[in-house]
Amino acid sequence: MGTQQDSLQDQNTERQKVAELIKDIRFAMLTTTTNDGLLRSRPMTMLDQEFNGDLYFFVSKSAPQVSEMQAHSQINLSFGNPAANVYVSISGTAQLLHDQQQIDALWKPIYKAFFPKGKDDPELMLLQVHTTEAEYWDSPNGKLVQVVSFAKALVTGEQAPLGENEKVDLRP
Repeated sequence: MGTQQDSLQDQNTERQKVAELIKDIRFAMLTTTTNDGLLRSRPMTMLDQEFNGDLYFFVSKSAPQVSEMQAHSQINLSFGNPAANVYVSISGTAQLLHDQQQIDALWKPIYKAFFPKGKDDPELMLLQVHTTEAEYWDSPNGKLVQVVSFAKALVTGEQAPLGENEKVDLRP
């Protein structure tokens, strides 16, 4: 029977796996809920930071997703790296901040393309996503291995190996 320490160690290992899978993916699709209940997704640039259970993005105060997140804070982030056959879906709660110290720490000159007035742009806000759960699909095999596996599955009638699929609780 596992102890609470074993459970925490397993959760940390799973969180590290999610962090490893998304670390090189620069863009995520942010899904919000509109006022009429529809789901809307938009690409967002993930800011460079160590994954500790929260993810950060810059967002414009007047962007439609801001009012949607203020009304419905539950969001989803989808990450994909087709070249590596890695896909990650993360659920969480959005929090909109104007924390100049954090903005200064995360700012890079390239973001001026989106916020021409720089890190002091009055439209600039920080979106902090408190992650609650992730699900990932990781199939590290090369294309040739996948083609052979799919062909074998077709001939044998067995399901093709799809790689690793796990749900991860990210709550602290």
